[in-house]
Amino acid sequence: MRYIVFLFIALILGSLGSALFYMIKSKQTNPRVVWSLTLRVAFSVALFLMLMISYKLGWIGDRI
Repeated sequence: MRYIVFLFIALILGSLGSALFYMIKSKQTNPRVVWSLTLRVAFSVALFLMLMISYKLGWIGDRI
């Protein structure tokens, strides 16, 4: 489970970096920026839902 969370975080940061790259590269509104930010939001929502479902199923605990 830990590796999946790290993978999602890497995908989120990669998508954010991609959006930054295309935003700096192009002075106009670029559809790639919008697409990258949309992917970032989708990955974030998917990670949140996966963590909530995993907690409910008992795959991850509430220990600190």
